[in-house]
Amino acid sequence: MRPFWLTQALEQAPEAPAPSLERDLRVDVCIVGGGYTGLWTAIMLRQQAPGLRVALIEADLCGAGASGRNGGCVLGWASKYPTLHRLFGEEEARRLVVESERSVAEIGDFCREHGIEAEFRHDGTLFTATNGAQQADIAPLMNGLAERGIGSFASLEAAEVQRRSGSARHRQGWFSPRAATVQPAKLARGLRRVARELGVELFERTPMQALERGRPARVVTPRGSLIADKVVLATNAWTARLLPEYRRTIAIVSSDMVITEPAPEALAETGLVDGVSVLDSRTFVHYYRTTPQGRLMLGKGGNTFAFGGHVHGVFDRPSRYRAALRQSLTEFFPRLAEVPLAASWTGPSDRSVTGLPFFGALPGHANIVYGFGYSGNGVGPTRMGAKLLTALVLEQNNLWRRSPLARGPLGQFPPEPVRYLGSLMVRNAIRRKERHEDLERLPRPWDRWLANFAAAAGKSDKLAS
Repeated sequence: MRPFWLTQALEQAPEAPAPSLERDLRVDVCIVGGGYTGLWTAIMLRQQAPGLRVALIEADLCGAGASGRNGGCVLGWASKYPTLHRLFGEEEARRLVVESERSVAEIGDFCREHGIEAEFRHDGTLFTATNGAQQADIAPLMNGLAERGIGSFASLEAAEVQRRSGSARHRQGWFSPRAATVQPAKLARGLRRVARELGVELFERTPMQALERGRPARVVTPRGSLIADKVVLATNAWTARLLPEYRRTIAIVSSDMVITEPAPEALAETGLVDGVSVLDSRTFVHYYRTTPQGRLMLGKGGNTFAFGGHVHGVFDRPSRYRAALRQSLTEFFPRLAEVPLAASWTGPSDRSVTGLPFFGALPGHANIVYGFGYSGNGVGPTRMGAKLLTALVLEQNNLWRRSPLARGPLGQFPPEPVRYLGSLMVRNAIRRKERHEDLERLPRPWDRWLANFAAAAGKSDKLAS
């Protein structure tokens, strides 16, 4: 099953798949993965080094993975500042927050320059609290960011939050103008077009079956191979299957989404009429936003965990949590209770231990570089990741290549089955805890204790996309 966004993109701009690789090919750079990270990196390499022969292979169609099925919220890293500061220090933490917000504007500029009709709307984001516990948890973070001049969030009165969000459920909120929304598959397909126009050799329906590490390296596919001086691995949630040694560095967690049929009149009655994204402060966040066609998309993270880090079949089916998402949508928007749902789907998120992506070269193989672990917030930061990967490939002496983000994974999850069983225990404790908090009741100590492991494992990314 194709997710809603990709189905819509392919229907509105049908294009035959690129050919699969049917021969052995010698190139300068081989990129594995046709999502945002791989496509942005291919584009930047050709822009900065036009003489390079760059090939990109994708196991399915470009945009068929997480890049074509996320919520389309283009967000920065301001809320990650405490983690960035703890790991990398003040200077780099500030730089990365600034770069993350700059990337939002750069994506819009790129779409306009290259005629990518990705429904880019630079209308900001609202980060909210829907109960007293969320207020107590999040207000100190947001107030601290404001005091330090980090990011662009500003506190709003409750009435203004409810007006901008379209829902009376929000009790407190902070607004940042440096965020946007996109139709994510249209963005991916637009990047695909630009990459080909720049001379990137694209092969779809061409999975990597093996990687022979050497100088040059050899990427083996079902009916051919790519011999390349440099290899970029941009496989994100599918990394565990391809690189077993990185299996414990990411955990695959679902984000489940529903989208309504067009209902512009009903949406207008709520007051939610622009492209603002709205995210609450749960551990596994609710997020929603409208589309230009008058639809409402709502999603929630943290429902399904993949054993062993493998992206299994449940991620390619309608969401098992459609009914729960329908209920959440109705609770946020009682006026939309009778609006039919057009679709539901599930997307895999590659969560790292820190909640931040990590980059580097395979040990002993400096010519094979990688980047994964966007942890649910990848639409904007993948452009940053591509800058870092481009610097690694071209061996540039710049801040991206020297960034501590390029030091590889900063921790591992426990081995299986401990990771999987522990994830389920923590998830269920979080659900019970947040049910109590919604009722303004004190959660049980056991549930509070277990829920704290989510923050320790980097799962409490409050601005997931």
